[in-house]
Amino acid sequence: GDFLFVSKFHYGARTPMTTVSFPMVHDTIPGLGIKSYLDKPHLPYFRLPGFQNIERSDIVVFSWPVDTVNRFYGLDDGKYYHKPIDKKSNYVKRAVGLPGDSLKVVDGKVYVNNNPLELPGRAQLQYSYQGTAKGGGFNAKNLYDQYKISNLKFYNSTQFFTQALTAENAERFRNHPNVASLEKLIAGTDQKDHSIFPKGNASLGNRDQIASVYIPKKGTTTPISVENLPLYKRLIEVYEGEEMGEEREISVEGNQVLLNGEPLSEYTFKQDYYWMMGDNRHNSEDSRFWGFVPENHIVGKPVFIWFSWDSNGTGIMEKIRWERLFTTVGGDGKPVSYFIYFIIALVAYFVISKVIKIRKAKS
Repeated sequence: GDFLFVSKFHYGARTPMTTVSFPMVHDTIPGLGIKSYLDKPHLPYFRLPGFQNIERSDIVVFSWPVDTVNRFYGLDDGKYYHKPIDKKSNYVKRAVGLPGDSLKVVDGKVYVNNNPLELPGRAQLQYSYQGTAKGGGFNAKNLYDQYKISNLKFYNSTQFFTQALTAENAERFRNHPNVASLEKLIAGTDQKDHSIFPKGNASLGNRDQIASVYIPKKGTTTPISVENLPLYKRLIEVYEGEEMGEEREISVEGNQVLLNGEPLSEYTFKQDYYWMMGDNRHNSEDSRFWGFVPENHIVGKPVFIWFSWDSNGTGIMEKIRWERLFTTVGGDGKPVSYFIYFIIALVAYFVISKVIKIRKAKS
């Protein structure tokens, strides 16, 4: 429900790559449901200098690496289409892993280079919980107003499940007079999820248990084998191949990996990569499911929230989260709203403009 103002200058503005597109829209023409751009002519990737590097735990806006345009062409043609990088859907996640890091997830907690991930004070991780009620149900409005629970569901007469609960709200909810027990749902190491990157039997684990993975850094070289190929196949073929204007095809013959028919035993990365995760750990489509985010997919840094809408509120006044209007994104401490200063500046602008017009009219 947050609407963000995003700075493209902090990390360096990415220049347009798609040369012909419908103005003031992203990838789709509203009402028509067709793509808003032409695939060609197409410019190569270029980024202007920025004044800040992505730091660990920064919130980042990026182009979704695995976005496709299948819906424009139909899903039954057996083909896999790719959007231009600058027309892929924009995602907002936290950069938990930087180029050159080794990252793993143990029992839902992220470890970077064997150290627990440090998060800023405003970060509020959310997980799914299951619990047992003492009897009867709950008041839906009270659940949301007091604990920000909007999706509690009962398995049976006493057992229930809920998503997106922070540790603070979970602790308070445990003390609810109708709650007998409440436990965080953490998948075990024996539960392999084939939808986890890099998919299938090569899956790194599940949403709460991710085996250690190295995040590629520009200029570093890694051995390539049949065993680790699933981690880097898309990176080599697509991110550093097709999307850079170079046709690449990886194949395997016995125990030998081939790139365009030639043996490939090691690979040197052409750009940096990141590992992005959402704070809503059990309801986030992120790097755990589709892997690395290339540097050329980085869009910018969210600076402040200019509007916030609560769909669970009742009435227009409750639906607008007034306390979040014009608050900064990230950082430590309680968010401070600068909305009143914005209103003052806006009023001052109109007053000054009016005075100038009156003076010009008199002169």
